[in-house]
Amino acid sequence: MPPRPAPFRFLLLVLIACVLAACGSAPSRAPKSYFTLPAGQQHELVLYSLGLLDTKYVFGGRNPEAGLDCSGMVSYIVEQVSGKRLPHNAAQIAHITRPIKLKEAVPGDLLFFNTSGRAHSHMGIYIGDNRFIHAPSSRGQVRKESLKLDYFRKRLDGVRTLRPR
Repeated sequence: MPPRPAPFRFLLLVLIACVLAACGSAPSRAPKSYFTLPAGQQHELVLYSLGLLDTKYVFGGRNPEAGLDCSGMVSYIVEQVSGKRLPHNAAQIAHITRPIKLKEAVPGDLLFFNTSGRAHSHMGIYIGDNRFIHAPSSRGQVRKESLKLDYFRKRLDGVRTLRPR
C-alpha cells in the first residue's frame, strides 16, 4: 500500500483523538435520589428511639439485645419502622440522605458529628428542642443530649433528612 500523505495522517490522528476524548468525558449526572421514608414515619423514628434509651453501647452493635452503636441504632430503628435498610456506617448514611440546614430540622431528622477527626463519624436522631438521641461509647448507653452543649455544638458537621422533598 502506498504511504499516505502527511495531512491525511494528521487528520486521522485528530479524528481518533476526538473520538477518544468523547469516550473519556465525564458522564452527565442524573439528579441524586436520596433515601427517604413516607410522610409520617419520622415521628415514629423518634418514638422508637425513646424506647431504646439506656440500651447498652456496643461497637458494631445493630440490635438492642446485643447492644447498639450510633449508626447501628439509626439503621435498626429505620428498619423497624419502615422495613427499609440503611447501611451500618454514619458516613454512608450521610451520603445517601438529603442535606438540610439545622434551622430546618424537625424531629426524626439525622444529626452528624465529627467526633474522631473525620466527617460524619458519629450520628443521632433529632427529637426537637435542640435535643437528640444517640448511642455514644462514653458512659456506654443510648441517651438524650443537648445540641447546646459545647462538645456537640462544635462537632456538628451535618444535618440530613429522610423526608421526601
